[in-house]
Amino acid sequence: MKFIRIILFPIVPIYFLVTWFRNWLYDKRIKPSKSYDLPIICVGNLSTGGTGKTPMIEYLIRLLKDEKSLATLSRGYKRQSKGFVLANKSTLASAIGDEPYQFYTKFKDITIAVDENRQNGISKLIELEKKPEIILLDDAYQHRKVKAGFNILLTAYSNLYSKDIVLPTGNLREPRLGANRADVVVVTKCDRNISEIEKAKIVKGLKLQSHQSAFFSYIDYSDVVVSANASKVLVKLPKFTLVTGIANAKPLVDFLNSKGLEFDHLEYADHYNFNSSDIDKLKSIGLIITTEKDFVRLSNYKNLESHLYYLPIRLVLDKPETFNALVKTFAN
Repeated sequence: MKFIRIILFPIVPIYFLVTWFRNWLYDKRIKPSKSYDLPIICVGNLSTGGTGKTPMIEYLIRLLKDEKSLATLSRGYKRQSKGFVLANKSTLASAIGDEPYQFYTKFKDITIAVDENRQNGISKLIELEKKPEIILLDDAYQHRKVKAGFNILLTAYSNLYSKDIVLPTGNLREPRLGANRADVVVVTKCDRNISEIEKAKIVKGLKLQSHQSAFFSYIDYSDVVVSANASKVLVKLPKFTLVTGIANAKPLVDFLNSKGLEFDHLEYADHYNFNSSDIDKLKSIGLIITTEKDFVRLSNYKNLESHLYYLPIRLVLDKPETFNALVKTFAN
């Protein structure tokens, strides 16, 4: 795969120019972006996934849901439906996508919707009888037909956009200049004990604009694993199989290894669609620990229910009071 990326390097300047020109058209208002009367917060990244958008959306939900009527709007990546879909009691993960389904199962008091056309999705949400007072756009940083009022840009500690280049050789969806649209930049998946000296070095490398603020975050893993109706203490687990279908499983694997746990790892592609032979295999291997995103799909298979658990996570910010104040000031 790395070799293919290297030989495709001649395409990089073409991709750069095309995406740069597209952004220029929006920046100069030659291509229109639509603004809205209600607060819209966009969470996204410059790179191709793996920056922790889902934990950030959940952080924002917890921060805002008790103060305002809240909705999330995602495109519903790899869902088996089209157009606008509003989550309800009969909705399956296949109809709205893994992450939106995860939001729906955890936060029953907010509105969860998907639409690949964000303008149409926002219009549909505004037409609801229970109109949201705030909309969170999930993975919409490049969706410039909508002009969000507040942009949160995520970049992973292990793969900073400032040290990357555009596709197909690099991982960036657009040139690094696109970071200038952000109001806040959050460096995610950091070491828990990252030093202030290293933070300062990273911030210098990001070359933030005067209007931008930088924050650092890490993933806090739970002490227990959870199933549909039970829980187990993590450090007391017998040997198990870790099953992942996410963009980057290394931080989770490193964490489990740091706890001295014994496990095998079955690693699938991001948003992998498990087939019947996969399920038969999983059914026969005993205790399974997975991510919450994978759990929402695998839990639909009743023959896995008795031995399928996930490890809950939360995003922790280095300066939560400052971050929360910025978000709430905009939302109000």
